[in-house]
Amino acid sequence: MSDREKQNPQPPAEPKVGVYICRCGGNISDVVDVERVAEAARHMPGVATAEVHTFMCSDPGQQMITEDIGKQGVNRVVVASCTPFLHESTFRGAVARGGMNPYLYEHANLREQCSWAHRHDKAGATEKAIRMVAAAVGKARCDEPLDQIRLPNHRIALVVGGGIAGMKAASELAGCGLSVVLVEQSGALGGRLIDRGAVYPAEADADQIVAELRSTVERDRHIEVLLNSRVKSVSGFVGNFQVAIEGTFGPGGAVAATSLTAGALIVATGFHPYVPAQGEFLYAVEPSVVTMPDFIQILRTAGAGAPHLTWRGQSIRSVAFIHCVGSRQIDGVHTPRADGRLNNYCSRVCCTTALQQEIALRRRFPETAVFDVYQDIRTYARGAEDYYRGASDAGVVFFRYRGEEPPVVERIAASDQPYPLAVRVKDTLTWGEELRLPVDMVVLATGMVPNSIPELVDSIKLPTGEDRFLQEVHPKLRPVEVSVNGVLLAGTAQAPMDIRETLAAAGAAAVKAAAMFSHDAVELNPYVADIDTSLCEGSGLCLTQCEYDGALRMVEVVEDGRTRRRAQVNPGLCVGCGACVAVCPSRAIQVSGWRLDQYDAMVDGIVAEVPAGVL
Repeated sequence: MSDREKQNPQPPAEPKVGVYICRCGGNISDVVDVERVAEAARHMPGVATAEVHTFMCSDPGQQMITEDIGKQGVNRVVVASCTPFLHESTFRGAVARGGMNPYLYEHANLREQCSWAHRHDKAGATEKAIRMVAAAVGKARCDEPLDQIRLPNHRIALVVGGGIAGMKAASELAGCGLSVVLVEQSGALGGRLIDRGAVYPAEADADQIVAELRSTVERDRHIEVLLNSRVKSVSGFVGNFQVAIEGTFGPGGAVAATSLTAGALIVATGFHPYVPAQGEFLYAVEPSVVTMPDFIQILRTAGAGAPHLTWRGQSIRSVAFIHCVGSRQIDGVHTPRADGRLNNYCSRVCCTTALQQEIALRRRFPETAVFDVYQDIRTYARGAEDYYRGASDAGVVFFRYRGEEPPVVERIAASDQPYPLAVRVKDTLTWGEELRLPVDMVVLATGMVPNSIPELVDSIKLPTGEDRFLQEVHPKLRPVEVSVNGVLLAGTAQAPMDIRETLAAAGAAAVKAAAMFSHDAVELNPYVADIDTSLCEGSGLCLTQCEYDGALRMVEVVEDGRTRRRAQVNPGLCVGCGACVAVCPSRAIQVSGWRLDQYDAMVDGIVAEVPAGVL
């Protein structure tokens, strides 16, 4: 018998299962005959009651469950409704209010996995729903009470990155009275927003935004700022992360190492602008081909009063802005980077930034001809469409190209030509006519690329998407969480974002982290590996299959006067994947809540004969 089984009280001898089927307002019942499913459930072994409700997640639906626990003696609950991502915690709460252990509840997803998948086969969907419920009932009959795992919680948050996302997250956490360590790789806080000038949509001064956040962080006694520092490695688990940091902490600027223990990590490592390859649109070959960050600085420092912008001693009479450089790349058209990947995502902020700079250029130097060469204008944020209209009203001329046929930048060699460069483009607005735009400067609207953080990604196995940005668990349900408990995302480490989105994401990450520190202990679901020490032979095969460092280890124990090797689980690091279960020769390891006998019961339920007359 495992240690966890010894700690928990045994359930009643005869399971009495309550089955509750949701119509989901028609999402399920328009396809699945829920009444037939309920009738079939009433014939299943161990089922005491089976009911149907229009919205099981509603207060009356939950009340039905709690009343049946009290009045009918229901001691297992199966809810057949929509995805457990939405309402698993809801029904666990209802079960607990009824006086039952919340882990004696099982869920059958009849919406995403049945009705939505089989809209054109109602009979088949109904039969599938019956078998899904039968599987859940079979598992519920084998359920045992479980307790949440409680781990020590160090009430210190580590924020990695000192841009606006990191500073916002740190200040929000400190405002909750929590201790924060903010690690920034450079010598100053502010990140990519330093020296950016006016930023859309409010045309606020970027330096002022940075200065206000920096002042808040530097004044707060709860925040320790480590500049010229970087995180070398992270080990441990939620509530108890062991962090190694390298930086210049003492006098003389010598590199040293330090360490700390943190309860939660917020990753706000930001982005860097895409740097075109040499020769891409003549970048790094022709000096007058510049990136958008370069142009912002050129325009900011340009003198006033002249009819044209002057740069490097040259009068800039005509400028072409080219969109989607380093974004929305196409296989076979663009050259992959060193890692073999293309940036096929949209960087989202480039279009509006380009339009903003075009308007600024026309306003300051109205005699300058401005061309906008784009494949799509994506001014998605509230108020950003005004920049498109503003650029058009300011006299910017637009040309649209197909992504498969990007524009070409050419050097004009003839000495009698008034312009040094030309942009050749097939303009779809004029039915594919090839045009040649003479210009003095080409501005490349470059996209966002996530900063490289291999130490963090490797040491705590942070998930990354195909686009190399860090990947959240779910974009709507858990938008700032990753699959590693206790690690949260803030800002453009996760995806291309504008300033407002970055600050909102940082605030959300801070709220999530603060919630983790609301108790002295971290509470986790109990679905982790559990070892029956009486069966463990100490072969060590489980360790060879475990992909989570520290989740399993071998320890020496004394039994009957002899020293033996036994496997031991760290519940803070185990994710309950079950890889160890598959290789244990003595079947000493099970995943709590998903034991092998429960799988057997689910299979038996799926293949059981449906009572005659139900279908």
